[in-house]
Amino acid sequence: MGIVTSQSFKNTITTYLGFGIGAINTLFLYTYFISDTYYGLVAYILSTANIMMPLMAFGAHNTLVKFYSTFKTKNSLNSFLTLMLFLPLALIIPVGIVGVFSYDVIGELLSKKNDIIADYVWYIYASAIAMAYFELFFAWSKTQMLTVFGNFMKEVFHRVGVMVLLFTVNFGWIDVQEFIVGVVLVYVLRMVVMMLYAFSVRLPVFKFNRIENVSAILKYSSLIIIAGSIATVILDIDSFMLGFYMDIEKVAYYGVAIYIATVIAVPSRAMQQILQPLTANFLNAKNMVALKDLYIRSSQTLFVIGGFIFLLIVLNINQMYLLIPEEFSGGLIVVFLVSIAKLYDNLMGCNNVVLFNSDYYRMVLVFGVMLTILAVILNILLIPLYGINGSALATFLAISIYNTIKIYFVKRKFNMMPFNVETGKVLVILIVSVGIFYFWEFPFHPIVNIALKSILLTVFYVLVILKLNVSEDISVMIRKYLKIV
Repeated sequence: MGIVTSQSFKNTITTYLGFGIGAINTLFLYTYFISDTYYGLVAYILSTANIMMPLMAFGAHNTLVKFYSTFKTKNSLNSFLTLMLFLPLALIIPVGIVGVFSYDVIGELLSKKNDIIADYVWYIYASAIAMAYFELFFAWSKTQMLTVFGNFMKEVFHRVGVMVLLFTVNFGWIDVQEFIVGVVLVYVLRMVVMMLYAFSVRLPVFKFNRIENVSAILKYSSLIIIAGSIATVILDIDSFMLGFYMDIEKVAYYGVAIYIATVIAVPSRAMQQILQPLTANFLNAKNMVALKDLYIRSSQTLFVIGGFIFLLIVLNINQMYLLIPEEFSGGLIVVFLVSIAKLYDNLMGCNNVVLFNSDYYRMVLVFGVMLTILAVILNILLIPLYGINGSALATFLAISIYNTIKIYFVKRKFNMMPFNVETGKVLVILIVSVGIFYFWEFPFHPIVNIALKSILLTVFYVLVILKLNVSEDISVMIRKYLKIV
C-alpha cells in the first residue's frame, strides 16, 4: 500500500483544495454573483454533459488502463495506444451528425419544463467531449503510475477557472452569456493541458498495425460505455430529471446540497486514481493475495477518512446553511441522504475497479442496467411527491442497492469481503460521535461554531482511531504527520 498511500495522500490534498475552491464557488459566488436561474442552467449543462461523457469516450479511458499491461512489445503497445486515441471519435462524430439534423427536436425535448435549456444543447455536447478526452489523457498518465498532476487538473483547475469567471461577471467585465461560454472553454482548456502532460510522460507513436486481441478490446470498450454510463447516470440522473419536473432554480438548490454531501467522496476519488492501475495489474498477474489485501485495506482506510468527513458535514450542516441565502436551506434532507450514500461508496474500497477490470464486467453491466431503470422509476415517482428530497431519496436507494449487489457479487466470485471487525468499530465510533456532538451548539457566529465543533470532533476522533487502531495505514499516517511515537 506504499505507493497507494503516498499518491492517495497527495491526491487527497489536491482534491480537497479543489473542493474547497468549489465550495466557495458553490455556496457563495454562484449564489450571490449570478441568478438562481443561470446557476441552475450551468448545473444542468454540466450534469448532462457528465452523463454523456462515458458515451463520448467510448469507454477508452477504462479500456486503456485495463489492457495496457497486457502488451509486451513496443509495436503492439503503440498500436493499442493509437486505437485508444481515435476510438472516441467513433461515437463523437455520429452523435454530432445526429445533433445537427435533430437539434430542434432535442432542444424541444430537453426544454419542456424550462425553455432556457433549448439554446444551450451544443454547450452540453462540447463539454461532454472535453470531459471524455480529459479522462482518456488522465488514464494515459495513470498507466505510468502518475496520478497527482492529473488529479490536480481533475479537481482544482476547472474550479479555479470558474472562480475567475464568476468574479469577472460580478465586476461587470463579462455578461452571464459569456460566462457560460467561458465555463465550457475552461473544460476544453483543461483537456488540452492534460493532453500535453500525458504526451510529455509518454509521447504517442502512431502505429496502425493489427492488434491481436482487438475484438476483446472493442467488446470491452463497447460494454464499458454502458457500465460507465450507468455509474454516472446513477449519480447525475437526479439533477437531469429535476429539470423535467421542477423550475430550473430548484436544480441550483439541489446542486448546493449535493456538493456539500459529495465532499465525503473525495478520499475515494483520490485513492481510486492509483487503485485502478494497481488492481488491473494484480488481476492480469492473477495475484489474488495482493488483491484481497488491497480490497480490505482500501475499504478500511476510506471508511475511516470518509467517516470523519461525514461527521464534519452532518454535525455542522445546520450552521453551514446559516451562511448562505435562505432559499438554499431546503436541501437539508438531501445532504443527509446523499451523505450516507457517499459514505457507503467509501466503504466499497476498490470494489468498482475490481469488477471493471475483471472478466465479470459484463455482470456489472447487467446489474447497472437494472439499477438505472430503478433509479429513473424512483425519480419519476418521488420527485412529484417530495421535490428535491424525493430525488435525493431515489439516489440514496439506487446507490445503496447497487453497492450491495456489487459487494455480494465480489464475495461470490473472488471470495473477498471489504468488511471485518474493524469496520464495525468504525461504525460504532460514527454513531457515538453523532450522539455526542449533533446537539452541541455554541452561541457564536456560525463560522466560529463550525470551527469549535470541528476542532473538538477532530481531537476526539483521532484519539479514538489511534487507540483502537482500526486502520494500520491511517494510524501510521497520523503518527507520521503528527510526530507521534
